[in-house]
Amino acid sequence: MIVQKFKKWIHSETVLFISAAFAVLSMIFVPPSADYIEYIDLRVLGLLFCLMTVVGGFHETGVFTVLSRKLLSKVRTTRSLIFVLVMLCFFSSMWITNDVALLTFVPFAVMILEMTGYNRYLIFVVVLQTIAANLGSMLTPVGNPQNLLLYSYFGLSINEFLMITFPCTLISLLLLIIFLIVVKKEPIQFTLPEAAPKKKHNQLYIGLFVVLFIISLLTVLHLIDYRITVLLVFVSVLFLDRKVLKKVDYSLLLTFVCFFILVGNIGNITTVKDFLVDYLYQRELIASLILSQGISNVPAAALLSAFTDNYQGLILGTDIGGLGTLVASLASLISYKLYCRTNNAKPLKYLGVFTVYNIIFLVILLIFSFLVY
Repeated sequence: MIVQKFKKWIHSETVLFISAAFAVLSMIFVPPSADYIEYIDLRVLGLLFCLMTVVGGFHETGVFTVLSRKLLSKVRTTRSLIFVLVMLCFFSSMWITNDVALLTFVPFAVMILEMTGYNRYLIFVVVLQTIAANLGSMLTPVGNPQNLLLYSYFGLSINEFLMITFPCTLISLLLLIIFLIVVKKEPIQFTLPEAAPKKKHNQLYIGLFVVLFIISLLTVLHLIDYRITVLLVFVSVLFLDRKVLKKVDYSLLLTFVCFFILVGNIGNITTVKDFLVDYLYQRELIASLILSQGISNVPAAALLSAFTDNYQGLILGTDIGGLGTLVASLASLISYKLYCRTNNAKPLKYLGVFTVYNIIFLVILLIFSFLVY
């Protein structure tokens, strides 16, 4: 029983397990000491905790579902239906992260398409929702964990960050629109079933989380000390709705701790550090993109950030690198698992469509990056 639980844990937390294994291995070359404390970026961990907590609170209110239902009430054709379902992921991921966007809107899309009898569009929609979430989240520092890490690590201003991400995000939006235009414009009528009422869905509850979200954003912009924000968010949620604290992805926080230790130790191994610095020089974009395909973009950002000053290459490489393989962005695994739970799911067909579409977007954005930046 214990062995089975351990195997299940490794399967569900593969990235954490691998990062912990490498962190422990690095301790052989650089024995643990008080210097390890300096490796860990407490600001990044604190901001991640606050953002995940606040977004988890929003998710509890059902406000995202209410918004999507209002938008879909205006839908009259299949094209506009799919457009709304995909764009919900694109724009919401900029603020609530790509994984939360997919956890929220992929099941909603499945329900709508099954209810209207348009299951034939299911793979197309879920794949485009996944791409949209991964690309929309690149715009802001809070859109995904690697952006927050790189934004904080290199001490960027919001203007510096947006100058890098805005052009690619705009091109991504145009590409998505082009893909959506090919959908046949068929008349469609449907009535959404009554949503189950949320116990905590009231204006005061939502308002408090809006305030906490604004405070978290101001902290990301270096206008409020992160320690004050962490304390404020933790105490507020503890009294407001402590169940929200269970929705925080603590395994992601531990994964970051492991990578901080690994990177810190590598930085103290002169030969390895010099090799990485030399190899990355003027190859940051390609190196981070390729590495993301194998270990996902968040670990790639954490691993490479300490060995180059070219933050532009790393931001673009890890954001565009979220496209490609299923593991390039862990958010992609979320939508894949959600699709596999649907009736008559065809995982191999999904993977085929997913891979083809991802490669198309990746190649176009990579060419665009080389031409513009």
